[in-house]
Amino acid sequence: MKPSAGKALLIDGKAASAAVLERVAGEAAGLKVKPGLAVVLAGEDPASQVYVKSKGKAAHSCGFHSVQHDLPATTSEAELIRLVQALNADPAIHGILVQLPLPAGIDSTKVLETIAPEKDVDGFHPVNVGLLATGMIERAMVPCTPAGAMLLIEEAARALGREISGAEAVIVGRSNIVGKPMAQLLLSKNATVTIAHSRTRDLPAVARRADILVAAVGRPEMIRGDWIKPGALVIDVGINRVPGAEPGKTRLVGDVALEEALAVAGAITPVPGGVGPMTIAMLMANTLRAAKLAAARFACAAVASPGSVE
Repeated sequence: MKPSAGKALLIDGKAASAAVLERVAGEAAGLKVKPGLAVVLAGEDPASQVYVKSKGKAAHSCGFHSVQHDLPATTSEAELIRLVQALNADPAIHGILVQLPLPAGIDSTKVLETIAPEKDVDGFHPVNVGLLATGMIERAMVPCTPAGAMLLIEEAARALGREISGAEAVIVGRSNIVGKPMAQLLLSKNATVTIAHSRTRDLPAVARRADILVAAVGRPEMIRGDWIKPGALVIDVGINRVPGAEPGKTRLVGDVALEEALAVAGAITPVPGGVGPMTIAMLMANTLRAAKLAAARFACAAVASPGSVE
């Protein structure tokens, strides 16, 4: 973390993600089995292509066995499900990620539920959602973005000399991908958690109560400076593209009005360079964990049935 030009400390997601990737690469090098990650991309969505390329690059940097399946937009739901089932059965693959959005006509929920829970490194399978919701985080694959955001919250809390336990946390956004799992992670650290959303009465007042404010609504600079409690720890998950200063140019902004927030918050994640880099880093961490768990299951099976292993 480093001081900003204003008052708040800027939380450096790039540095934090680099540290995670370095740790993952080091641990992966010590495994007897190379962690395997399969990414499935159906269609030609430009943003998805860029994101998938970044995932592949990170996997290679960590020394993983990395496989990418590029499917045409005409791929049927049945074909996609058969591919996922084949990856489930492949012992060289420990993590499976199906990039969203999927082409029209494919039920993404059905496809994601086909992924074996132990290979669901995105953390979207109902089994992993249920484990997280019931507090069994050590058994769950936690969704990557909230997992990364939680690491940044812990780092910022240490830098500010604060405790997460007992703090009031407000999450603006109730998605299954970020808002709800973020709430579960904060609850696991004994924060008092409120999930707010578009129907929340007097949303600015609710946000203003937060010692920890997480913005995950997908609306550019919706959270204004006067919505923030002085000294609050602010995590901006939003990535929004808006018109730039020059005609035809765009720029990235978060869900928080950064310049206003800098004068009020105690610490804040910038956009870009905050939570964004953590998502891919945590995907690699989940894949490493899946490989370790698979190796442990194999070892247990070998002990249980020694005669069947050469």
